[in-house]
Amino acid sequence: MSNWFPPPSRPRPVEGGLKARSTRGAIAQTWWSERFVEVLEDIGIGSRLQRGRSYARKGQVISLDVGPGSVTAQVQGSRTRPYRVRIGIAAFDKTEWAQAERALATNAWYTATLLAGEMPEDIEDVFGTLGLSLFPTTARELSLDCSCPDHAVPCKHLAATFYLLAESFDEDPFAILAWRGRERVDLLDNLQAARSGAPAADGAELPGRPLAECLDSYFVRQADTSTPSPPVTSSTTLLDQLPDVSIAVRDRPLVELLRPAYLAFGCGDLSERSD
Repeated sequence: MSNWFPPPSRPRPVEGGLKARSTRGAIAQTWWSERFVEVLEDIGIGSRLQRGRSYARKGQVISLDVGPGSVTAQVQGSRTRPYRVRIGIAAFDKTEWAQAERALATNAWYTATLLAGEMPEDIEDVFGTLGLSLFPTTARELSLDCSCPDHAVPCKHLAATFYLLAESFDEDPFAILAWRGRERVDLLDNLQAARSGAPAADGAELPGRPLAECLDSYFVRQADTSTPSPPVTSSTTLLDQLPDVSIAVRDRPLVELLRPAYLAFGCGDLSERSD
């Protein structure tokens, strides 16, 4: 009896597929994407991403959509019809998001960082104090589905979707929040509403703290800020900005006579020279 096996199937080529930006090395480029990959590795999925790495880099993923509680994708395999992929997670409800936005709005630094398109480094702690987890903590929190005949979970089509999902978090950290049920526009509107006392955009109640409870921290600095250093300029810059002066001493322009003195002022400590 021969040990012949059929050659492995090859995926059909795709025109205009979503190709991974990283051609080698690690997937993640930002801390929030790295955190997502770490979580996947902790729950046993990250180690399988290599199964879909070549698919992601070849552009076999046709589409990738992130919505509340669900990531859907179409991945082209060896068959004519692309496979349908879905990665599900529980989205936070209105009450949970109202609590999270209330907690984020109490600190101007969070609002400013999110408005700048970045993810605050301790944002996980904010959700954690409310009993919520921004990233999945166990495999049971995820529902993984693919229409392919492969029995492995995740299959290479799911792995390719995870791979591109991690990269999409690099490009847009708000996709993480959208996956948990809050779009970028709604989140920022609700944060601004919470800080101004206006009603939330989705109708959820965001009660403000009474002023009497905020007096002890009203003037407290919300976050450390760096003090910019003045630019270093030459001590002769002022001379260079002077208009033409027709005064000369022994046929030498006045500006040139003053330049050595200005250069001397620019060297060493003036307080030491004054002694």
